[in-house]
Amino acid sequence: MTAAGSQRIDKWLFFTRVVKSRSLAQKLVLAGSVRINSEKVDQPSALVKPGDGVTIKLERRVLVYRVLLPGTRRGPADEARTLYEDLTPAPAARADQPAIPAQREPGSGRPTKRERRAIDRWTSDPE
Repeated sequence: MTAAGSQRIDKWLFFTRVVKSRSLAQKLVLAGSVRINSEKVDQPSALVKPGDGVTIKLERRVLVYRVLLPGTRRGPADEARTLYEDLTPAPAARADQPAIPAQREPGSGRPTKRERRAIDRWTSDPE
């Protein structure tokens, strides 16, 4: 039995379109990648209610959401965005990557067919 205004975390993740299926939401929770109010959740039956903070660790990013409403169905993306407030910090600029994409001189990229043949002759056995 769920309390009024609360919902299972796996259903909420599915309704908010964080994952594609409810079974994937259950696997995400069981893997320990979901926290509710900074506490690790290990059961998909854990309840979320409006005002809770949910932190989700995905493959290459971390999402931080505040629950606004429990979902009633998995609707379109616009409807899903009404269920949460996105508190995810903007990604910091990485020091090892330049902010401006690298420019190269025309023709300085991949070797031409003539250059590849010369490389093949140079690297092949002298037989």
